[in-house]
Amino acid sequence: MMMTNIPLKTLYNGVSVPQLGLGVYKVPPEDVYQTVSSALKAGYRHIDTASYYENENGVGKAIKDSGIPREKLFITTKVWNDDHGYDRTLQAFEKSMEKLNMDYVDLYLIHWPIPEIFPETWKALEKLYKDGRVKAIGVSNFLDHHLQTLLTDAKIKPVVNQIELHPKLIQKQTVEFCRENDIAVESWSPLGRARYLDDVILEKLAKKYDKTVAQIMIRWHIQHDFIVIPKSTKAKRQAENMAVFDFELSPEDMKQIDGMDEGFRIGSHPDEIMNK
Repeated sequence: MMMTNIPLKTLYNGVSVPQLGLGVYKVPPEDVYQTVSSALKAGYRHIDTASYYENENGVGKAIKDSGIPREKLFITTKVWNDDHGYDRTLQAFEKSMEKLNMDYVDLYLIHWPIPEIFPETWKALEKLYKDGRVKAIGVSNFLDHHLQTLLTDAKIKPVVNQIELHPKLIQKQTVEFCRENDIAVESWSPLGRARYLDDVILEKLAKKYDKTVAQIMIRWHIQHDFIVIPKSTKAKRQAENMAVFDFELSPEDMKQIDGMDEGFRIGSHPDEIMNK
């Protein structure tokens, strides 16, 4: 089994997470087993799923069949919008554990900041953390004002905020708030769902460093100290996405990529998400 060279990032509560992981959003249930299996063989140890993805069963089976000790892996799942609220969140967590066939997850996230009710949902996550059912708790798609609301009454602050983040959407204000509060930033859709693979700036940098455009973007996330979870169902691409720790982008080239920011969202705006 291939050894991983992915660096670990220590969260504020002392839990360590591989800085590069595999996202499985929109990987069909019938494909996710092979997708996760090939990633684990390539050296991935961090898998990110969610109840909404409807593929937790396949993720869990691939992990069990891999033979890798559970404590060597970092598994994330999330509570969906229609499961918000204290009791419903606890019930949703148990359903996820059953599907994953696990006793605990390493990170449990609120998927979206459903207005007014997410503070109650957070209390359920705090209970799960105190009870040892999860190693860490966090949020996803929270803007700085959502985090401010959460932190007003939270007994435990999030360790992670997983947000849409790629060269066309850097979310500086939210990233700065997270850093000021020691909340790690995790990037979803880090490659912009393949929309920038022919970007002139990125293509030029790919030639300069003898890397793919995807590798340039992943390296950019790594050097910004983001946790990054690119999705790929193909073993070759998964291996390529891991091959980003043998080079470093110059400060000037990092600034070039930073300059691509247009505030362009591919996914929903967190203030416009509906409870459905």
